[in-house]
Amino acid sequence: MVGRWLGRFVVPAIFAVIFVAPLWFMVVGSLRPAGSPPPRTLELWPADPTTAAYTRLPELVPLARYLANSALVVAMAVPLTVLVAALTGFGLRLLSGAARRRALLALLIVLLVPVTAVWATRFEVFRLFGAVDSYLPLLAPAALAVSPFLILLYAWSFGGIPDSQLQAARLEGAGWLTIFRRLALPQVKPATLAVAVLAFTFHWSNFIDPLLYLTSGDRYTWPLGLRFLLLLNPTDWPLLMAGSVIATAPCVLMFLLAQRVLLADDPLAALRSKGRR
Repeated sequence: MVGRWLGRFVVPAIFAVIFVAPLWFMVVGSLRPAGSPPPRTLELWPADPTTAAYTRLPELVPLARYLANSALVVAMAVPLTVLVAALTGFGLRLLSGAARRRALLALLIVLLVPVTAVWATRFEVFRLFGAVDSYLPLLAPAALAVSPFLILLYAWSFGGIPDSQLQAARLEGAGWLTIFRRLALPQVKPATLAVAVLAFTFHWSNFIDPLLYLTSGDRYTWPLGLRFLLLLNPTDWPLLMAGSVIATAPCVLMFLLAQRVLLADDPLAALRSKGRR
């Protein structure tokens, strides 16, 4: 009984504290008075909390413009990432055994290639096409599903669909795109949410691509804005923490929203709630 209680409540609580603590201290640091150095001891709450750091952000950098640019990139890139990863993963599911193993091996090899190895080549390609200083290079990773890991996640999820369902749909005259849209995709909602959250986090926090390809200030995204804050006020700890809170909050909200949707769609959770009643 004690072991079950520990495994169900205590251990998850410990992991939750480990992951939430950095976020909490980031928020606390942003509420310190302007120009305050980092605290030397553990500080759960500042003595004189203030939101002055948040009000100073728009005075130093065009906060609204950078956030709007980041939101625009995310709004275009996340659906494209999910669509490409889902279609590719479903295509892997339809391959025969030998062909599927070769495709998975190729994806694993691509996954091992460091991103830094292709920075120079990608920049030269986009420069030749005249796409530098546009959002096209920032959307290009979405057209490749960002990472082979997202494709593998979908392939593993689609692998749980029995062959009998696919064959029955084919006998009914449904095409593969119809099967993908109406049969396969509704059965892998957790994978879709996971891919959407990971894609959102990647595109929202992407720093290297905007730094490499964007030259016009009115196209900069918020990760570049954080870099400018560091250059303008490298010793203003509350200001940097406020910028980090604004950069982190959308990713945290996206994760909490996805978790809420997953719990709402969990049939086991519904059965447990009925049992309590």
